[in-house]
Amino acid sequence: MRIRPIFLAITLVATQAVAGSWPDGKRAAVVLTYDDTLVSQLDTAIPALDAAGFKGTFFLIGSRVTPEQIARWRSAAAEGHELGNHTIRHACPQANYPPAKKIDTSETYDVDTMLAEIRTMNTMLTAIDGKPQHSYATPCGQHLAGGVDYLPALRTSGLAPYTRAADPAERPFDPMDVPAHFFPSNATGADLIAAVREAERKGGMIVLGFHGVGGDYLAVSAQAHAQLLAYLKAHAGTLWVAPFSTVMGYAASHQAH
Repeated sequence: MRIRPIFLAITLVATQAVAGSWPDGKRAAVVLTYDDTLVSQLDTAIPALDAAGFKGTFFLIGSRVTPEQIARWRSAAAEGHELGNHTIRHACPQANYPPAKKIDTSETYDVDTMLAEIRTMNTMLTAIDGKPQHSYATPCGQHLAGGVDYLPALRTSGLAPYTRAADPAERPFDPMDVPAHFFPSNATGADLIAAVREAERKGGMIVLGFHGVGGDYLAVSAQAHAQLLAYLKAHAGTLWVAPFSTVMGYAASHQAH
């Protein structure tokens, strides 16, 4: 999959301030999310998370889940990692793909087709993890189907309680359009940690987005990822690290306080 260079070079910090303290008086909330059902997530990211005592959120693409992987994803969910919805076919704008590719582009979809695909992916996820509801991440960070914004329809559909975007711009708290901070492949551990430290300074939350970890594509190095986890573990007294839906549920229920 080809991603436009601008999408690879996101460097701003994605934070949203939520009034009141985080659980146990923590200074900030950190969410670790991983997109696209990549083997390096199973082989590298999940073992690293487990070793550090953290749980991440993995937004799966249905067409990329192989029969051999199902038991591994089911095991990850049973151990506390969250499985999220990233659609069946990950339809992105034509500009993200080679000119000859027409199928699986968001221009060929309409709103009803996109919502039907999200509903089908929810069913697949429930078959894997047994949970009735799943959060959603927009493919390529956009929510257009045939040129029409499908996010309003998704809001009223009940198909997803929370939606993660893929841009880091700060904006008013909206559980259906949550900013996220992705990193270029040459990001260092210090780069990842700096983003978290900025969120901690502001006292909000930060959602970090990854694709490959030490392999696959759009990958950060396993070393940088490990350094981030080591920092989070060393600062467990002030940082709350939890899956996306867990943090969003807390934020949504406390935003009025």
